[in-house]
Amino acid sequence: MAQETESRIPLDDLLVFHRLARSLTSSFDTGAILRTILDHMEHFIDAELWTLLMLDEPRQELYYAIAAGGEETSLRDLRVKVGEGIAGWVAQHGETLIVPETVNDPRLHEPTPAPVRKVRSVIALPLRGRKCTLGVIEILNPRAGQLNDYTIAFLHILADHAAIAIENANDVARIQQLTITDDTTGLFNVRHLYDVLARELDRSTRRGQPLSLAFLDLDRFKLVNDEYGHLIGSELLARTADRLQQLSRPQDVCFRYGGDEFVILMPQTSTAEGLAQARSLLTALMATEFRMKTGLRLRVSASIGVSTAPHDGSAVHAVIGAADSRMYAVKTTGRGNVRGA
Repeated sequence: MAQETESRIPLDDLLVFHRLARSLTSSFDTGAILRTILDHMEHFIDAELWTLLMLDEPRQELYYAIAAGGEETSLRDLRVKVGEGIAGWVAQHGETLIVPETVNDPRLHEPTPAPVRKVRSVIALPLRGRKCTLGVIEILNPRAGQLNDYTIAFLHILADHAAIAIENANDVARIQQLTITDDTTGLFNVRHLYDVLARELDRSTRRGQPLSLAFLDLDRFKLVNDEYGHLIGSELLARTADRLQQLSRPQDVCFRYGGDEFVILMPQTSTAEGLAQARSLLTALMATEFRMKTGLRLRVSASIGVSTAPHDGSAVHAVIGAADSRMYAVKTTGRGNVRGA
């Protein structure tokens, strides 16, 4: 029996399995993992197109995460609803689906990727995680004779290894996200601020571009905690954080510095532009009425200091310190205002 098994599994294929396992377990980068999966599929099975679709769980749609032959661009905007077409069926049922050329399956008539004019046959395998299907490997129009047990067994091994690697990478990403995120507001925390600001300052220096930073402190926020309690205070902080993100520009990044203090990093922004953005943001923030879960309606006021690199320095502490000092100057002269250099 051992000799029969050995004769059915060539040494070259065993080495492929070994290299696959090592490649998939040596990285926590999802993009690298997906590329490894596709590379092994391309070398093992001859087909017109190899694709890997990942599940967008909130929307219950599959998107083309990667495709062979540089087709990612043409597939980038395509979405497949769970339950529709070949890939959608596999995602919904969590089962492998093999459609040979001789079978007239109605799911083949669903819209297909542009590089394949007519889908004649398909191998589609689920990437099954511990709790749900993570995505689908789809091989379109494989070469005749490759829909055999040996090939399918290899693809199942690949899919199982891939699912484990993807799930591990997702777990690591979630853990990393927790280390840089503030629990109360969902914004990035002060540790991440120092890392991002250091990188942005380095980029700003190399490119000769300004960078502005707004340091924002909510006015008399202690009174909210004293009058309504810390649960309302925490909820108001979270709602304020959401509003700050809404009012910030797409290129800006919001952080919770600590307590009732926030920082907004504004790359490629001059002093005048930073002050204008901070004033606009403050006006809109102070005009916002926040409705708490209890039905209580509250507003906030804030004092903001703005600094700009390189005018205020090119070091992390210099830029933060300048904005912080100007924020305190606003506090001592009436609050609810913005001050820059």
